[in-house]
Amino acid sequence: MKVLCISHTPLRGRLDPVDSAVAEIDTQIETLRERVRAFAPELVVLFAPDHFNGFFYDLMPSFCIGTAASAIGDFGTVAGELSVPTALASACAASLLEQGIDVAVSHRMRVDHGFANPLQDIFGGLAEVPVIPVFINSVAPPLPTISRSRALGRAVGVFARSTGKRTMFVGSGGLSHEPPVPRYATAPSDVKERLISGRNPPPAISEARLERLMHAATSLARGDPRFKPLNPQWDRQFLDLLKEGRIAECDSWSDDEVGRVAGDSAHEVRTWLAAVSAVEADGHPAVDFTYYREVPEWIAGFGLLWGSAA
Repeated sequence: MKVLCISHTPLRGRLDPVDSAVAEIDTQIETLRERVRAFAPELVVLFAPDHFNGFFYDLMPSFCIGTAASAIGDFGTVAGELSVPTALASACAASLLEQGIDVAVSHRMRVDHGFANPLQDIFGGLAEVPVIPVFINSVAPPLPTISRSRALGRAVGVFARSTGKRTMFVGSGGLSHEPPVPRYATAPSDVKERLISGRNPPPAISEARLERLMHAATSLARGDPRFKPLNPQWDRQFLDLLKEGRIAECDSWSDDEVGRVAGDSAHEVRTWLAAVSAVEADGHPAVDFTYYREVPEWIAGFGLLWGSAA
């Protein structure tokens, strides 16, 4: 079993920094691609969040497994069907329930760039490998606890081991960042309605969201104090926890504190923690590669990780 974690951003290729960041990140991603090619996974389990594109407050699960899934192509990212092995995904959901993890199931999961970006970056497309998509609510409070998210990962790892397949777990999200995602508690009534039931928005709404995102990114890159800055120190400390095998320390983190220090979307590190925890079914997680670069133009503390069971 292997684990790969990667940050996502819909702004990559749309609003790139002028320095060496893009070439450097591309080089590091290629390093991961080489490792993936050498491992040749027979099954990928992808843990990722959503950003009010596929999951809404009319019914917001903590965790959901897709037995079929399609990427909607939000913000101009890649769209299309994922190659989901339906029987395996259904068996995974049943296994989680047997292990005491309450998980929802979607037979028509809609996913956004949180799922599409890593599949495109690592495999070159959405349908290149068999993938079980696992949604972890990381944006829409109330959120599942970190300890419960790790328990989800461990249970998925137990199932994956039972299949006998060479499995790679992917965590998509983080690190520190706070894009302009509205909060239900403080949103005006029309925005609240979109957070409850905002599927298939008209083009004007999608264009307005992209405009807000681009404005936030350019403002952040200029150092505008109205936008929460990235927190490279927090990001590097998080990576150190994973490298040093101190992952359990994250269980005590307060959501309020994480949001205050690293941004409201830093809660997406749940996907990393689930993915790393999944390899515990095969032994102690051993992380042997990490990379980090802050990219305010992408509103991303951009991180990469690779590891396996020791």
